[in-house]
Amino acid sequence: MSERKIKIIFEKGIDIQGILDSELNPNTVNAILKDLPFESTVNLWGDEIYFSIPTKVGLEKSQEYVDVGTIAYWPEGHSLCLFFGKTPVSTDDRPKAYSPVNVIGKIVDEITNVKKVKDGDKVRVELA
Repeated sequence: MSERKIKIIFEKGIDIQGILDSELNPNTVNAILKDLPFESTVNLWGDEIYFSIPTKVGLEKSQEYVDVGTIAYWPEGHSLCLFFGKTPVSTDDRPKAYSPVNVIGKIVDEITNVKKVKDGDKVRVELA
């Protein structure tokens, strides 16, 4: 099965669902699935949420520009990234990562809910 649903649970009752697709970057997705569940602390960078996770993998089929709603793994920071708009390095309306990321899936819920998430909030990621 190439797709697995995950739940991303933020404090303050904000939950979103995502789908991880192992056809995008199979080594990265499989490594993250093995490490679930995990908890972390949110960092904000423009309209991107990122947080460190226990998974450590390198660049796979990486890219810098992504779509709104993309879930990606950032090898340089060992972090999961949720893109919901422009970042400080975006040159147009598309989200642009700080450095190359491995795209691993997409958010399937209403993305605007994550705009209420604050820097320093706790987050938990688990299988849905």
